[in-house]
Amino acid sequence: MAAGTQVRRMMDLAVEERTLTVPLVWSDPADTRTIDVFAAVVSRRGGEHLPYLVYLQGGPGHEAPRVFHAPASPMWLDTALEHYRVVMLDQRGTGRSTPVGDSLLELGAEAAAEYLTHLRADSIVRDAEALRAELGVTRWSLLGQSFGGFTTLAYLSTDSSSLERVFITGGLSTLDRHPDEVYALCYDKMQDASERYYRRFPEHRERMRRLVELAAAGEIVLPDGEVVSVSRLRSVGSTLGANDGWQTLWSLLELDPASNAFRHDLAAAMPYGGRNPLYFVFHESSYSSGQATRWSAERMTPAIFDDDPTLFTGEHIRSEWTETVPAFRPWREVAMRLAEHEWPKIYDRDAIAVSGITGAAAVYLNDVYVPFEFSMETAELLPGVRTWVTSEHEHNGLRSGPVLERLIDLAHDRAVR
Repeated sequence: MAAGTQVRRMMDLAVEERTLTVPLVWSDPADTRTIDVFAAVVSRRGGEHLPYLVYLQGGPGHEAPRVFHAPASPMWLDTALEHYRVVMLDQRGTGRSTPVGDSLLELGAEAAAEYLTHLRADSIVRDAEALRAELGVTRWSLLGQSFGGFTTLAYLSTDSSSLERVFITGGLSTLDRHPDEVYALCYDKMQDASERYYRRFPEHRERMRRLVELAAAGEIVLPDGEVVSVSRLRSVGSTLGANDGWQTLWSLLELDPASNAFRHDLAAAMPYGGRNPLYFVFHESSYSSGQATRWSAERMTPAIFDDDPTLFTGEHIRSEWTETVPAFRPWREVAMRLAEHEWPKIYDRDAIAVSGITGAAAVYLNDVYVPFEFSMETAELLPGVRTWVTSEHEHNGLRSGPVLERLIDLAHDRAVR
């Protein structure tokens, strides 16, 4: 595996950038296709010999955050750098790790879909192991946010001996429940979140009802030409999964629907933008371990959501978006093929249970993306990973509060600061 290295310095931070060339298909030595995997190893002056902590980003389809200055950004990084050198890994298909783009479609839908099947969490684990070997590290720790937590569970399924500790934030996924069960429960969470929002701002229910009418009439058109469907409009509820997401939603619903500001802010508020199509076409697969998804979120829509269009949805993908969203339209045939793909099992319950791993996990009681109930089922298999169950934060707690500080204290059995 070829590697390249470059070091940048910014104030008291050193950022060592590494690029590895690795197999696209780790499981088949006869397959000669390769991709690049990029990682930035961040350390603070005086911390050059601290142990390593690998940050696994949420998604799928999002690269690791970039580091520009000290105090370090994102906000959790300052806490991490007190204890670790931090490895910012661009998961395959994102950022500088041979990103997925529209050029992939030149292969044809069948070949593009096959390519994407090799970008799952188990392959990300193999990439991380290659990087660990390249750095000459015996064991390191992980910080998994959301989908990064799912990847951490995949890591524990195959390579727990490489791990010192794990920290998981909003990412204790179910190991073997069907995606249908996950999305059904996420609808319940979104119904609760919707009603909580309307209790605070009851006048917005009527405004949302009016927007639904406009969308049904094809009268909401975004700057990129998308004629917003009712289902796409309702997906702005995904903002309620963030600590301050209600502010985004409130600001949007206060605007004149005929204004440019509304059209631009609506485009920004809806999930699954076109920046990386992987987030849309690949998303439901992240909850699949041994099943085909077959547009699970769409199939599991409860009757109450059909009856009351003012209820917001979250990360509930609809197949109709492959026809109505300009950025998704070229990916329609790929998305259709992936929806029918029988994904292999990715988690090994027994291996996770005997891993003996220690660490800490933040489980958000009101999480609309990763249901609390299923997270606690998985937590039972990890007695060495102490759980902090909280309603103080939503799914993005790591990026908006001192969550990592709390988890490090828990993992080391220190009094909470």
